[in-house]
Amino acid sequence: MKAVYALYPKPQSAQRAVDALRSAGYAMGDITILSSEPLEEYEFGQRDRETRMTWIAALGAAIGLATGYFLTSVTQNLWKINTGGMPIVSNFTNLIVIFELTMLGAIFATVITLLVTAQLPGRPSKIYDPEVSDGKILIGITDPRDSAAVQRALRAGGAEEVKTI
Repeated sequence: MKAVYALYPKPQSAQRAVDALRSAGYAMGDITILSSEPLEEYEFGQRDRETRMTWIAALGAAIGLATGYFLTSVTQNLWKINTGGMPIVSNFTNLIVIFELTMLGAIFATVITLLVTAQLPGRPSKIYDPEVSDGKILIGITDPRDSAAVQRALRAGGAEEVKTI
């Protein structure tokens, strides 16, 4: 594996490097971006933003709601007790169990979606530099088509040193 990357102290210069790499013909999916903090106000910080997690959590909650209602009503109907003319299944008394299973379904769906979309465990970056932990922003390309073009693009962003591994 060959990789070319540079470190940037400011997000503005990192954005210029990303723009230069994109104009050199690299897609956003080909560019490796590592930062010790989220930089959502910049374009390069928005690339993994799109998610359907809210809809999946709502679906998990709906499944939990249906499971809670089914569990409580079936359980009460299995053991016929003389209730003195009152209904056997009382939704008011079942609300606690239904609520808890609704929340459990939403939480499970959210956690599973987070693990799948973040590709956890095991999404190791192919490029890393310890200076990222000190606040620098790493911009790089793994297996570039043209190393010289990538180095020019990274220097156009204001990188002092372009590293190759």
